[in-house]
Amino acid sequence: MLKGLDPLLNADVLYALKAMGHGDRLVICDTNFPADAIARQTVFGELLRIDNVSAARAVQAVLSVLPLDTFVDDAAVRMEVVGQPAEVTEVQQEVQAAIDRAEGRPWPLVGVERYAFYEMAKSAYCVIATGERRFYGCFIFSKGVIPPEEA
Repeated sequence: MLKGLDPLLNADVLYALKAMGHGDRLVICDTNFPADAIARQTVFGELLRIDNVSAARAVQAVLSVLPLDTFVDDAAVRMEVVGQPAEVTEVQQEVQAAIDRAEGRPWPLVGVERYAFYEMAKSAYCVIATGERRFYGCFIFSKGVIPPEEA
């Protein structure tokens, strides 16, 4: 255990989050997502896990240390419901609330069509699988920057 860090952030996840650069993307996904197959195509090349928790809880942990990119309009992305792209599921609403809390303000969660989401995920830095069992619990986040401290 480390002081000030969410206990869900294991060493492998922390290593990947630290190694990511500005603009790199990470996937946080549910149990139905083809996580291992997609993870093998990412920069990191292997699947990371935050097991036995919801997507919202995993997002809360990750965003406790990862800044979102303020230079792009799609720094937070959700997989759209097939045939109902405007529908925002319960799990997506929970993740939206976690994002807003982490950023201290409302933050846009952009919908992306399912197959376009898969393609976007393949070019991500890494994939983190969660224990989320509800459908459409899949998200992509772009890493931002932490400005230098004022003197």
